[in-house]
Amino acid sequence: MITPAPTAQATRFLIDWSKGDRAAAASLMPLVYDELRLLARGYLQRERPDHTLQATGLVHEAYLRLIDQRTTTWRNRAHFFGVAAQLMRRILVDHARRHRMEKRGGSWDKVEFNEALAPSVSRSLDVVALDDALQDLVKLNPQHSQIVELRFFGGLTTEEVAEVLDVSPRTVQREWRMAKAWLRRQVFGESSDDSSR
Repeated sequence: MITPAPTAQATRFLIDWSKGDRAAAASLMPLVYDELRLLARGYLQRERPDHTLQATGLVHEAYLRLIDQRTTTWRNRAHFFGVAAQLMRRILVDHARRHRMEKRGGSWDKVEFNEALAPSVSRSLDVVALDDALQDLVKLNPQHSQIVELRFFGGLTTEEVAEVLDVSPRTVQREWRMAKAWLRRQVFGESSDDSSR
């Protein structure tokens, strides 16, 4: 008997989980743990150096929230990682808000606004400001917001984002460029001429 590849196996467990098989969620964890950890490390690399959350803690908290998803109909592995990315961002934003409140208006948690969004210069911004901008973007164009979430935070490729959103990779590329330009204007006050640098 041929053993299914991890991707096919993960998709099968996700579908079974969507049908109410709670054991499938437990079986899924060993297949996706390393990738969730890489995703968490990617998020935490953008955070301030003295951040109290570690990759393992972020993975565990996100996974607990994932298995609590009762109404999600998992389509595939890429969909799962897209939702995981959203949950990790939410956890970090909540953590940043609590941290700020504890400091009574102290400094915001910073993330690197890397080349994915600011190609001309490496800058820092606070994670809450970026979250606020994404909340505005979701009202204007939910798909642009999802693309930023999946590409920048989730680390998904253009093809994986296209699969999650059920659109063409070309659409993802075009909308990713527009979303980046919009975010640069909102977060840094750059004009569209500045964003082409």
